[in-house]
Amino acid sequence: MGATDDIRAGELASDWSGSPDAGVVFIGRIHTPWNRLEDCPRHGRADGPVCRIEVFETWLPALAGIDDGTLLEVFYWLHRSRRDLLLQCPRNDGDARGTFSIRSPLRPNPIGTSIARVDRRDGANLFVRGLDCLDGTPLVDLKPDRAEFMPLAPPKPGDFQVGEPRR
Repeated sequence: MGATDDIRAGELASDWSGSPDAGVVFIGRIHTPWNRLEDCPRHGRADGPVCRIEVFETWLPALAGIDDGTLLEVFYWLHRSRRDLLLQCPRNDGDARGTFSIRSPLRPNPIGTSIARVDRRDGANLFVRGLDCLDGTPLVDLKPDRAEFMPLAPPKPGDFQVGEPRR
């Protein structure tokens, strides 16, 4: 979908025309079975099809430590998403919700994220399950899943801080 597509009844688009605040470096490309938005799943599944994450050669050394079975959080740029919707009607029923209250790919910074387990690695290619993006989607970053990752650096005082949340 592009920014020129029609919006549904009840939706609202912004007229923001500023410039971006930051640059993003694409570190690879994601290859999936889906070429059309209407075929792409809304959420990745752990038992979904195998997809290939291609990491560009420059970033190949950064894959050190990623082994078969590693659980990764995959960040990607939803390059075909419009970026101007403030209110969206996911059910196409006129019941609008704020963009930040839903996980729609249509957002100011269309960054997608999925948790994917590495089935196998072949050089610069990671074969994973659990993605929900179109074939050719630019890869932004890879991180170990926070539920399984233990920091390697020494602890900091903030690591042990507890208390009531501020209001």
